[in-house]
Amino acid sequence: MRPGILFVVVGPSGAGKDTLMDGARRVLVQGERFGFARRLITRPADAGGEDHEAIDEAGFAALAAAGGLLVSWQAHGLHYGLRASLRDELAAGRHIVANGSRGVLETLAGAVPRLIIINVTASPETLARRLASRGRETADDIAARLARKPPQWPDGIETITVSNDGTVEEGIEHFLAAIDAATRRLSLKPVPIDGWRDSIAYLPRDSVIGVADFDGPGKVDVAGPIAADGTRRSIRARVNVVEAGWLLEPHEIGLSREAFAQLGLSEGSEITLTRTPPQHSRDALRAKIQGAELGAADYAMLLRDIVEGRYPEGEISAFLVAATRSLSDAEVAALASVRAGFSTPLRWDEPIVVDKHSMGGIPGSRITLIVAPIVAAHGLAMPKTSSRAITSAAGTADAMEVLARVDLTEDDVRRTVAQARACIAWNGRLNHSAVDDVMNAITRPLGIDSNRWSVASIISKKLTAGSTHVVVDLPYGRRAKLHSEAEARELGALFESVGRSVGLQVEAVATCGAGPIGRGIGPALEVRDVLWVLEGDAQAPADLREKALDFAGRILAWDPAIGSAVAGRARAAELLASGAARAALDGIVAAQGRRDIVAKPAALSHTMRATRAGRISEIDGWRIAGIARRAGAPFDKSAGIDLLRAVGDDVTAGEGLFTIHAAAAPDLEAAVALAAADEGFVLG
Repeated sequence: MRPGILFVVVGPSGAGKDTLMDGARRVLVQGERFGFARRLITRPADAGGEDHEAIDEAGFAALAAAGGLLVSWQAHGLHYGLRASLRDELAAGRHIVANGSRGVLETLAGAVPRLIIINVTASPETLARRLASRGRETADDIAARLARKPPQWPDGIETITVSNDGTVEEGIEHFLAAIDAATRRLSLKPVPIDGWRDSIAYLPRDSVIGVADFDGPGKVDVAGPIAADGTRRSIRARVNVVEAGWLLEPHEIGLSREAFAQLGLSEGSEITLTRTPPQHSRDALRAKIQGAELGAADYAMLLRDIVEGRYPEGEISAFLVAATRSLSDAEVAALASVRAGFSTPLRWDEPIVVDKHSMGGIPGSRITLIVAPIVAAHGLAMPKTSSRAITSAAGTADAMEVLARVDLTEDDVRRTVAQARACIAWNGRLNHSAVDDVMNAITRPLGIDSNRWSVASIISKKLTAGSTHVVVDLPYGRRAKLHSEAEARELGALFESVGRSVGLQVEAVATCGAGPIGRGIGPALEVRDVLWVLEGDAQAPADLREKALDFAGRILAWDPAIGSAVAGRARAAELLASGAARAALDGIVAAQGRRDIVAKPAALSHTMRATRAGRISEIDGWRIAGIARRAGAPFDKSAGIDLLRAVGDDVTAGEGLFTIHAAAAPDLEAAVALAAADEGFVLG
C-alpha cells in the first residue's frame, strides 16, 4: 500500500486558507481517501476561530511525553499539535489535510512518508482589504504586516501555490484541483515489453487515477517531477490497460522498455499523467469544426498537438473537413506562417532567391527542367525543391532523377547552387513537413482536398526553402484541378496576398490546362522533350518551349537589370538559343551527381489508334496519366506514353494517337487494356 500524503496548508493572514479548507472538507470527506486533521490547541473549545480539539497545558504536556504527538509548536502563548495517530492513517493510504505552521515543516517532513506544502496566497491589495474588514488591526499594522518578506520554505519539500484572489468558489476550486493533481501521481515501473517504435504506458484497470480519461486512441503526456532548474523530463505515450492485480499496483504506471529508457528516470519516480491534448487545444479544434475563424496562436498549438500524436484520427479528420470548408484569407496566411515554423528554413546570402511552383494536374508539363537552367544561366539563384508523383505519371523530382541525384542534403543544395546557381532537388528530404506526414495519411485515403489549404502548404515550403520571389503556375481546365479561369485567378489573388503577408513576392499566373503539355508522359519521355527544347531540336514540342520561356521570362523580370516580363522573355530566348541554358543544365546535373546510365524510353511499346476520323477536341490528362502509371511510371523511369497527336489535330481512322512504353510485357498488356476501355481522346 502506498502511503498517503500529508498536505500542510500555510499562508499569510487574509489569504483565506481556513475558508478554502472548510470548502474542501465539505467535498473531500464524503469518501474514504481524505481526512482533515483537527489541531490540538491549549485554549477552550468555544474560544472561536478554527474547529480545534481543546486541551489544557497539563494534558498537552502528558500527551507529548507519551509520544502521542506527531509534531508540536508554540504561537501566541498557546501550544499547538497534531496527533501521532495521523501516521496510521497515512500508512493506510489516506491523505490528510492539516492547518500547519511553517516553523515545524522540516520536522513534519521527517516524521511522515510524504509531505506537500500548500501555500495559499493573495495579492497585497486583496490581503489588505480582507484584513481591514476584520477590524482587528489599524491601517499601519496592516501595512507593516504586508511589508514583511514572504517566508522561505525548506529545501527539498514540494510546495504548491494556490492563488486565492477571486471568489470563494474559485479559490475552493483551485485548492481542490491542487490536491487532486498531487494525489493522482503515479509511481514509475519499467515493464519488460518491447514496444518497438511506439512508446507505451501501462495502467492497471483499478488505477488510483481511473483509466476512462486516458484509455483510447490518443496519447498522454508522462512527466516526471520538476527539477531544480525548472525543467522536467517527459514523453508522449499511448496507454494500454492491464487487468487489476496482475502487473501493476493501483498507484503504479508501467512504461515499455523503449519508453522507460527515453524518459530517463529511475524506477519509483513520481509521475504525472496528463490528458492530451490540453483543454485549450481541444477548444480550438472544436471551434474550427463549428466554423469559427482561428488565429496563428491557435493553429500553432493545434497543429503541434496533431503532429505530436495528441489527437486520434477521427478528430483530425473532422478538423480537416471543417478546414476545407472554411478558411479565411487571414487563416491561410496564419497557417502558412505556422507551418513554416515546423521546419528549419534555409538562409541564403542573396538579394533575390527565386522559385517556381505549379498546382499540377497537367501531364507532361515539365517546364521546371527548362526554366531552372535558363535562370541559372542568367545568374539568379534558384534552389528548386520539387515533389515526386502522387497520382500523376511523373513529378519534377522523378524526371530530374533520370539525369541526376535528387535526394540532396542541405549541404548538397548549398554546394550545387554555389557551383551551378540552381538545383532541382526532391523536397521530401529538405523541406519535409511533419504536418503533411500526418495530414496526408488522412486526406489522401478520404479524398479530402482544399485549394486554400494547399496555398498555406505551398507558401510555407517556399519560406522553408529561403525563397524571396515565387512564380506560381495555375493550370485550369475541365479535367484540371482548377476548373475555370475565374477559379484560377481567384486562387492566384490568394497566393499573392498570402505571400505578401509572410514577406514573399508572389506572381500567380492562370494558364490553359485543356490537355497535356509536350509529348512525353513519364520520367524518361518527359526528359527527352526537355532536352529537345534545350538543344533546339526540330522535334521539340512547341507548347512546352513556349510555356517554359513565358515563366522563365517572368522570373528574370525580377532582376532589376531586366525589369519587365517582355525583356525577361527575350533574355530567356537568347539563353536558350545560344546553348547557355543547355550548358547550365549540365552544370546542375554534374553538381548534384550525374546518373551513370540515363534512362531511355522502354523498348516494349504499343500504339493506340483512332477508331474513327475526327478532330481532337480534348485529351483527358488524368486518363492518360493513369494509363502511363499502369505501364509502370513513375517508378519505372522508362515507362510512359508518347503522344502522337495534340488537341486541334485532325485524324483519320487507324491513325496513331499515342504510343505506350513499358519495360515488362505484363505492364504493357495492362496499360493497353486500360487504354482500350477509354484512351482519353475526345474526337469532335
